Amino acid sequence: MKTVYILNGPNLNLLGSREPQIYGYATLSSIEKRCERLAQQLDVNMVFRQSNHEGDLVDWIQEARLAADGVILNPAGLSFYSISVKDAVKALGKPCIELHMSNVHARDLDDSVVSKVATAVICGLGAYGYEVALSAMAGLLSSSGNFQNDQKEASA
Repeated sequence: MKTVYILNGPNLNLLGSREPQIYGYATLSSIEKRCERLAQQLDVNMVFRQSNHEGDLVDWIQEARLAADGVILNPAGLSFYSISVKDAVKALGKPCIELHMSNVHARDLDDSVVSKVATAVICGLGAYGYEVALSAMAGLLSSSGNFQNDQKEASA
């Protein structure tokens, strides 16, 4: 069974009450529950975490190098300046989907340093974006069973 880490950055613990006009009313806890149900359907193990501290995200991404098959990362505000998070993703060696609930391009926040090294970017779907990302990751991980070989074949 594949394992996917879903990692969340600063202030996402305030979802549901922080700027609901942008992020909606879903809480991070309700998003986690929805992802748990979907992970069971997809036959995927899921680890779901949130921290307001950059170093925690870096540690978890590094942990995922050995413990996970892929990472879904909502780095929040760290997307735009955290070279440490970018370097951790770059060293991951596994698929990483960068996720944003809002459409960062419509908000003139489209210069994410993490996007430059992520496998894919999903933005603008609100809380539903987590389910889209989890489904996409399951698909990436199951396509012939080996993401790295698929990448090598695609570039050949």
